[in-house]
Amino acid sequence: MIAGLKPYPAMKDSGVPWLGQIPAHWAEKRGKYFFKEVDERSMTGEEELLSVSHLTGVTPRSQKNVTMFKAESTVGHKLCGPGDVVVNTMWAWMAALGVAKEVGLVSPSYGVYRPHQPLLFLPEFIDHLLRTPPYVSEYIWRSTGITTSRLRLYPEQFLRIPLVCPPFDEQRLITRFVSAIDRLIRRYIRAKQELIKLLEEQKQAIIHRAVTCGLDPNVRLKPSLNQWFPETPEHWNVLPIRRVILRSVDGPHHSPEYLDAGIPFLSARNIKPDRWSLDDAKFVSDSDYLEFCKRVKPEIGDVLYTKGGTTGVARAVDFGFKFQVWVHVAVLKLDKRKITPDFLAAALNSPRCYEQSQLFTRGATNQDLGLGRMKDIVLPIPPLQEQEAIMAFVKTATLSLREMIDRAQREIALIREYRTRLIADVVTGRLDVREAAARLPEEDPLRDFASSREHDLSDVPSDTGEEPTDDLETTPEEAEA
Repeated sequence: MIAGLKPYPAMKDSGVPWLGQIPAHWAEKRGKYFFKEVDERSMTGEEELLSVSHLTGVTPRSQKNVTMFKAESTVGHKLCGPGDVVVNTMWAWMAALGVAKEVGLVSPSYGVYRPHQPLLFLPEFIDHLLRTPPYVSEYIWRSTGITTSRLRLYPEQFLRIPLVCPPFDEQRLITRFVSAIDRLIRRYIRAKQELIKLLEEQKQAIIHRAVTCGLDPNVRLKPSLNQWFPETPEHWNVLPIRRVILRSVDGPHHSPEYLDAGIPFLSARNIKPDRWSLDDAKFVSDSDYLEFCKRVKPEIGDVLYTKGGTTGVARAVDFGFKFQVWVHVAVLKLDKRKITPDFLAAALNSPRCYEQSQLFTRGATNQDLGLGRMKDIVLPIPPLQEQEAIMAFVKTATLSLREMIDRAQREIALIREYRTRLIADVVTGRLDVREAAARLPEEDPLRDFASSREHDLSDVPSDTGEEPTDDLETTPEEAEA
């Protein structure tokens, strides 16, 4: 079906350099021709509160695990209705926008745009169109602000953006095709994610066995009188974290001025048990770095331990460049006479230690694993030489599993990239899908649109626990706090 796709037979110049050529029978006009800004406010605040995300578009906040601040009252929040385009003004440069499927409330700082004529755009079509990379690039160009994190896309600029508009019946065919392809890709991604989950379980079983029982299957065990590790090898100890570290310090308790480049400033979402996730790391100035170093200076040999947002994830520092951490990350300075960084990180990520971290975590929305409480987490401690032997074994024993996980993750990334490119080519008129879509089963695009993001989010990355979504009272940087 995809292999047979061809360009439209007749094209014309759109007059917009970044759009290039579009099908000859498509219209192209500025956004203000199709939409108008509306500013209707809730008198009671009783309507459904909606979330606007770069991942899932406009969805009920109640269906999402949002950890950011929520206003005490939603009286005076903006109202939106089915078919309205809602733009998160502060995160438009990340495509944090979408089309509402129901009546609801959004932040007073968001833009709400209502169609002049309801039948000019199919909601699912315009939702796809506004999320394509060419349009996201245009949001960035039209936004104002001194740094990327401060960019704002205001209504007058949004309404100046040219929009392509195929005939309504053709929009139905396009969305039918996109929905069919999207379902196939989601199914593929879900299968890969299930594979990764199974491989991770196998890897964790190997690590857990090694860091809690050692490598000798015939080792004599002794009772430890500890509920988490009731039996350990007789020459091991069970100690709380406080007995094997020199100090634990978290990062600054306020958000600094973020830059587009500079010293990496890591938060909990950048730290994974088996890797660093630095693609979305923020940056701070040299002066802020030096100021934060007065509190703590992270360096090779330390262990970073997440204490806010996503709690209980540890990673030994193994890179040499300068960086700093935010308040949600604790820097553990180790007593190297008692424990190695790799062993401590592996032990803290093992199921028994992770369970302890969750019991010590406080707060329903703004979760926090306090520095004092985390020091009471207990773990088994073998002699140093045995710790090194255990981690060498773990590295070798899990190598093939890690390679398979990495391969599956790369395949997911490639298929996501392919989907993004294919949808962009289809909704901007670079590929003609009318014939292919006509052969697909008839569906209701509005029904499909209403359920797609609510019930099938299998393609949403699993490590986006701190995604920039709603910010009902604060700036994005303050909301992260």
